[in-house]
Amino acid sequence: MLHHVWIIPALCALSFVLTLMFGKRTPGRGHWIGITFVTAAFVLSLVTAGQWIQRSGDHVETQAQALADVDPSCSTTSAELAKSGGTDEGHGEKAAAGAADDGHSTEAAASEGEGHGAGAEKAEKEEHFSRPIVDCVHWFTSGGIDVTVGTMVDGQSVLMLVVVTLISLLVHVFSTDYVGGDRRYTHYFAFLSLFTASMLFFVLSENTLQMIVGWELVGVCSFALIGHWWEEKPNSDAALKAFITNRVGDIGLLVGVITLFFVSGSRFNILDINTAANEGSISHGMLRIASICLIAAVMSKSGQFILHTWLPDAMAGPTPVSALIHAATMVVAGIYMVARLYPVFFEGLQIGGSSVNLLVVVGSVTALFGALLGFVQKDIKKTLAYSTVSQLGFMVAALGVGAWTAALFHLFTHAMFKACLFLGAGSLSHANHHSFNMVDDMGGMRKVMPRTFATYVIAALSLCGIFPLAGFWSKDEILAGTGGWNYANGAYTFSMIMLLAAAFCTAAYMTRTVWYAFLGEYRGHHHPHESGPRITIPLIVLSVMAVIAGFANIPEGFRMGLPASWALKFEHIVEPVGIFFPGKEQGFTHAEFNGKLALVATLVGVLGIVIPLAFYYGKLPFLVNLSSRVKFFGFLKRILENKYYLDWLYTDVIVGFVKLPLAKATYWFNQNAIDGVVNGAGKSAAATGRWVYKYIDQGVVDGTVNTIGTVAGSSGEELRRSQTGHVQQYAALFFAAAALLAGVIVVVVGG
Repeated sequence: MLHHVWIIPALCALSFVLTLMFGKRTPGRGHWIGITFVTAAFVLSLVTAGQWIQRSGDHVETQAQALADVDPSCSTTSAELAKSGGTDEGHGEKAAAGAADDGHSTEAAASEGEGHGAGAEKAEKEEHFSRPIVDCVHWFTSGGIDVTVGTMVDGQSVLMLVVVTLISLLVHVFSTDYVGGDRRYTHYFAFLSLFTASMLFFVLSENTLQMIVGWELVGVCSFALIGHWWEEKPNSDAALKAFITNRVGDIGLLVGVITLFFVSGSRFNILDINTAANEGSISHGMLRIASICLIAAVMSKSGQFILHTWLPDAMAGPTPVSALIHAATMVVAGIYMVARLYPVFFEGLQIGGSSVNLLVVVGSVTALFGALLGFVQKDIKKTLAYSTVSQLGFMVAALGVGAWTAALFHLFTHAMFKACLFLGAGSLSHANHHSFNMVDDMGGMRKVMPRTFATYVIAALSLCGIFPLAGFWSKDEILAGTGGWNYANGAYTFSMIMLLAAAFCTAAYMTRTVWYAFLGEYRGHHHPHESGPRITIPLIVLSVMAVIAGFANIPEGFRMGLPASWALKFEHIVEPVGIFFPGKEQGFTHAEFNGKLALVATLVGVLGIVIPLAFYYGKLPFLVNLSSRVKFFGFLKRILENKYYLDWLYTDVIVGFVKLPLAKATYWFNQNAIDGVVNGAGKSAAATGRWVYKYIDQGVVDGTVNTIGTVAGSSGEELRRSQTGHVQQYAALFFAAAALLAGVIVVVVGG
């Protein structure tokens, strides 16, 4: 499967086509097609992951050999290494053997191996090297440049294959009950499959042009699914808002990719760009420009402050779509892109050994400011949406401090507990006639929905970072990566403080959702009941993953009864190692487990749970109506309720200015300036036409013609009178004319 991984997105794309063409005429109106094909994609993803895990255990002695399985037609890096010369035959034999074992051309591998001597001299010995598998075919030629299309399989892409297909499969199953009887049921399942295919195409891309195609396909699918119930204006508005806001960031993506293309020597191939950035072939200034442009794309796609405003509004779509968007597809595309082009950011922003950079600032601010917005929401889905904004901030901050593995590990664990939370919110809504107002329409749901309650609480505790659930391990790695009380890639103290504050807020607002939805007395007007197995089984699966997923990367020396081989397993499988990824020589290091910081983070999470519970149980009376009693807190609450006035800025100020004053000014200019010029030119042309008609046409042209006619008529009349019929008169006239002609000839000739 490692060389035929393209089958996985192709299956989901085929599901989209078959569901649209035949779904309405099949049992279940098409959902069985989607479930069958996505299940097949998930199974093949597991097979691919198993093969990659087995492969990642292979020991390769040099960084140069890490490219033994890259098709030379896909990447010029391997060809350049081959030209570097060298006679390290032993290394060449191992590279060739490695390529042959994996089903690649031994000839291509041998040609690489023969030239690995010089590269091997520069390479530092490592315990293992990640050897990505790149396969491609010719796409098109433009300006003498051959552009390919293909797949790149490594730990990062394999991780996303499993996450995307698993979450998509559970969402498909959940949706069969949740949207049962929907007016566009078949259309919904078709676009779920296309959404999945688009994300898989994106994560397997071997060049930046493919990434752009996948990036935009994901955006189009999200537009269709967010606006699934487009007859209701808020839904269509939310879809348009998501689409337009993402177009703002897409400009940054295009400029960044174009910049990298030219500065890397006219290359789109990801391995080539990363290698050039990592080895210093691209100037620091150009890498910084490209990084800043690409960060703009991350801010829109991955909901970073200040372009995050579309993401909470996207809750207008069906809840399973929200789970898919927030857990495994659209919003993590920006995180994946930064991780995939990490040498560009690492060198461009000088992440190694630094204390602040743009990624850290954007991620840290988003983590805290997004978490604060979770306190003032009545809609449980919007609370979870702002939670996603905050957690995406954690991932961006992790990449900014150099904690690459921690960012991807948190993406993995977050996908599990956040999908569980969103689907749990969907289960609550399904039992309450599709109401998401937890403050007014819920309460006491634990009594009638025990399975939903249990799974939701487990996922919430994992999100809060409570030991030993999955969120604890991944969030602790991010905090350790900031420098903490140890030095890692730099001393990012600002980020650590911001993230700890965000962790406290996360625990507090999640406790608030549990209280309003499940505890106390029921405040609604319906008769809620536990959801059926098609809804609860996906919840159970995801809650189990929210418990055990964190053990995939247990720190060294913290076994908890697990085999020693489990230590940092995720890091060894997923993190790239080679000339295409930052190493120790570039300042890239790994933070060690920090027991003190982990304890502090856990206490922060526990306090975030205990304080709200004490407040709701009446143990903290001084906090009651604090915002109405203290003007400062009332001011802060108004800011949060108005979402930092960003929607007001975008909608009322910017869009309002475009729609009203600017539109009116443009209309006035059009009517009085442009139309004035056009109308004036028309009037002048008409006046000129009348003058020409009167004086030139009638006076000159017609006058001349009439005069000629009059003269001709008069002459003809006189000549007619000379025609008397007398022969003698005709002879005299003839003689006179002849004499006159002769005189003229004599004068002319004689002269």
